[in-house]
Amino acid sequence: MSADRLAGSGTAGGDTEPARRRRAQRGRTGRRPGTDAGALGVAEPGQAGEATAGPESNVILLGQEPGPGPPAATPERAAAAPQGQEPAEAAAPAPDRVPRSAPAEACLFARYTRDYVTGHDGHQITILQAGCTTADGDLGVGVLREAGADIAVSLIDDDQPVTRAALGADESLAGCVRGDLRTVPLPPRSHDIVLCALLLQRINHAELVLDRLVATIRPGGLLLLRFSDRDSSGGFLDRVMPSAARSAVWRKRRPGRPGPYPAVYERLSSVRGVQAYALMRELVIAERQALGGLAGALAEPRGFLGAQKLVARLSRGRLTAAHEELLYVLRKPEDRFARIL
Repeated sequence: MSADRLAGSGTAGGDTEPARRRRAQRGRTGRRPGTDAGALGVAEPGQAGEATAGPESNVILLGQEPGPGPPAATPERAAAAPQGQEPAEAAAPAPDRVPRSAPAEACLFARYTRDYVTGHDGHQITILQAGCTTADGDLGVGVLREAGADIAVSLIDDDQPVTRAALGADESLAGCVRGDLRTVPLPPRSHDIVLCALLLQRINHAELVLDRLVATIRPGGLLLLRFSDRDSSGGFLDRVMPSAARSAVWRKRRPGRPGPYPAVYERLSSVRGVQAYALMRELVIAERQALGGLAGALAEPRGFLGAQKLVARLSRGRLTAAHEELLYVLRKPEDRFARIL
C-alpha cells in the first residue's frame, strides 16, 4: 500500500480534514453520514415525517389485544355496522340524567325511618301521621314494604273545612281520622314513629296536641317534626299577608291542593319553642334542617324572597330570612335519664 493512500485513510500522521468532519458528524447524530434517517425512524430536522412508535407498553386495556394501535375491525364488527359506515370503535356512554330532587322532608325523614325499620327487623313498625293532608311523601314506606318490612300506618288530622276538602281530593287519605286532636283516641306507647308535618302553625293548643303525640310514642321511637317558624320573616308574612297573597304562595308550592290553612303560629312553632319543649319533655334532638328563605328548597313566588329579606332587615334582627320552615328529628329515650348521660 502506498504512503499516499495511507495518508488519505487517516491511519498515518495527522487526520485529514474530510475524516475529521465525518467523525464530528457521527458524534452529533449517532449514525454514519449517508445513513437513511427513515430507516432509523428519525425525521430529519425541518422535514415532515412520521416518527415511529416508541417501545410497546406493557399495560393492556381490558378487552383489547396487546400491541400498538387500535384493534383491527373483526368480520363480526364489520357485519354489525350499517352499510356505508365504518364500525364504531366504542359506543359513547350516554350522559347521566340528573334525577328529580325529592322533597327535603322525604329525604331526611325517610332516612331515619329506614334506619329505624332496619334496626327493628322482624317486628311490626307502627307509624302515625298527624296532619296527613300537609305531609309530603310517605317516608319511603312503599319501598320498605316491598323489601319485606311489616309497617302499619295511621292517619289523623283536624276537622277544619280546608282539611275536609283536602281529604276529599286525595283518595289515598280515605282512612284518615278527623276530629279534635286534643280528644281523638291515641293509646299511649302505641306507635314507633310519629310524623307531625306542617300542623303546629295551623292549630290552637299546639303544645297540648304535641303532648298527646309524644305520649303515643314508644321508648326509643321517633318524632318527625316539620313546621313554619313564627320567628322567620316568611312566617311573619304568612300571618299578615292578605288571603289573596297567601293563596298565591300556596298555589306556587302545592298546586292543585286545597289551601291555604289558617295561620295560627303559637309560641311552640319556633326554634326556641321546640328546643324548650324538647328539654322539658326529655327528648333528644337528633338532627335539624332548614328550608325556605335563604336556605332554599322551597318554591318561591316572584318577589317573595325579596320581601322576606326586606322584612328581616326592617325587624333589626328580630326576624330572620335564613329559613322559613324547620325539620326536626327527635328521639324518645329508652331511659328517662338517657338525655343526661
